[in-house]
Amino acid sequence: MTVQELLVPDPTQTLNAVDLEIARNRLESIAEEVGMALIRTSYSPNIKDRRDCSAGLYRPNGHLIAQAEHIPLHLGLMPTLIRRALEEFGADRLRPGDVLITNNPYLGGSHLPDTCVITPVFRGQELLAVVANMAHHVDVGGITPGSMATHATEIFQEGLRIPPIRLISEGEMCEDILALMLTNVRTADKTRGDLMAQVSANRLGARRVLELVEDWGSGHFSAATDALIEYAERRTRAALASLPDGRGRFVDYLEHDGVRKIQIPIIATVEKIGDELRVDLSETADQVRGAMNCSYAVAEACVAYVVKLLADPTLPSNAGLMAPITVTTRPGSLVSAVFPAPVANGNTQTSQRIVDVLLGAFHSFAPGIVPAASSGSMSILTVGGQDDVTGRYFSYVETYGGGQGALPSQAGADATHTHMTNTRNTPCEVIEREYPLRVERYAVARGTGGNGRHRGGDGLIRELTLTRGRATAVVATGRVAEGPWGLEGGSPGHPAVVRLAADGKVRELEAMSTSELTSGDGLSIQTAGGGGYGPEL
Repeated sequence: MTVQELLVPDPTQTLNAVDLEIARNRLESIAEEVGMALIRTSYSPNIKDRRDCSAGLYRPNGHLIAQAEHIPLHLGLMPTLIRRALEEFGADRLRPGDVLITNNPYLGGSHLPDTCVITPVFRGQELLAVVANMAHHVDVGGITPGSMATHATEIFQEGLRIPPIRLISEGEMCEDILALMLTNVRTADKTRGDLMAQVSANRLGARRVLELVEDWGSGHFSAATDALIEYAERRTRAALASLPDGRGRFVDYLEHDGVRKIQIPIIATVEKIGDELRVDLSETADQVRGAMNCSYAVAEACVAYVVKLLADPTLPSNAGLMAPITVTTRPGSLVSAVFPAPVANGNTQTSQRIVDVLLGAFHSFAPGIVPAASSGSMSILTVGGQDDVTGRYFSYVETYGGGQGALPSQAGADATHTHMTNTRNTPCEVIEREYPLRVERYAVARGTGGNGRHRGGDGLIRELTLTRGRATAVVATGRVAEGPWGLEGGSPGHPAVVRLAADGKVRELEAMSTSELTSGDGLSIQTAGGGGYGPEL
């Protein structure tokens, strides 16, 4: 036997702990490299600076193998989207050199700007794996720049919806498909650049997978992916078993449906028995008229996140994570929307409230591990229009952090992204360079966190002024009517506040609103502070 043969694992043998850890790290590093390649080669600040993207590796049947540590929302829903996209397109139709694209929320996506590029990895004619990444594009058409209208009442108003189709066919770009897409978006240059970055990042990931298979052989590669999924299930079951058994029910409310102020109940019943968990969201309100609905895959992503948060943050993120977990939703509800419900702000708002509801339900039977409520929204702002100077369309998109809910053992963090979002901020210099906007103020909103034995984190303030021309601004935030709740006697955080300065007047806006800006008009967003934990000493 040669030295090389000794180094290649026997695919017929069960992986030991060392081999398993090597496999996990090598596969996760490929996903991380795909994500970093996308960030470094993208065109828009939303991906390059804010890192609003995610990446992962999947088996030919769409089952998740490994993910990069990017955005919890993307990472939690992509397994459903990839699996269903492959089923709808037909995995047997894939050919070497193909690349698929989709953004269909009803297959398990989030909203139309989150566009997924899927690259099958072939060795000869054998389909070994799938590399996929998701990135938020700054415009995909629709009734408002940025494609995040709160007041949309059907999916057609939100932009271009793409079924799973070939963007590249056997190595050749489908120029007609690309032209069709770019014709229907405002920021064609940014869209094309970001799409090519997605394609190139996946190509790098495919190359890394083939290098790994060259080292291991396809048999050991398949055995390793099986072993990793089984390992994740064992770890998840052990983590769940360490939590108290019990059953809890909790209700929380959204305060706006995108069209009008209205209380929308989200209701979760959580039952944990032994090493299994059942989550029932079927009592949640029907899907609403405005763009606050979300796909059932978003609900599943929230459950996966909460399990890792409360049970074991080091749990491997692959198909085994959800094996001992059952999530029940009701089609046609706010958390399991069906065609033609609008969904643009379901992930930025509703997902955060789903997390709060799940945490509240867990707290009723597992106190001492659940944090108080955080800011409760990704607080997204889009400002877009046609620049008077350049004549080109622009689209500024950013989500803002807020106060983190206090923990049983420590204060919450200030001005940070929490729960289902994990993006960075856009530097002020980049905003002023890329868009006709001036940053007047960017600061921590001191004193907005809830009081308690441990204080909730403070929110943040950002004030922007349109420096020339006209633009449309869409603001979507939450916890404006009431601040995030505290726990065990802790006070709620201070509510969010949105203000518009125009025509020499300043007025407060609703949680979800659209405004037309002219040169000199300004917007101010103060995000909610986190809830406090325990009574003040």
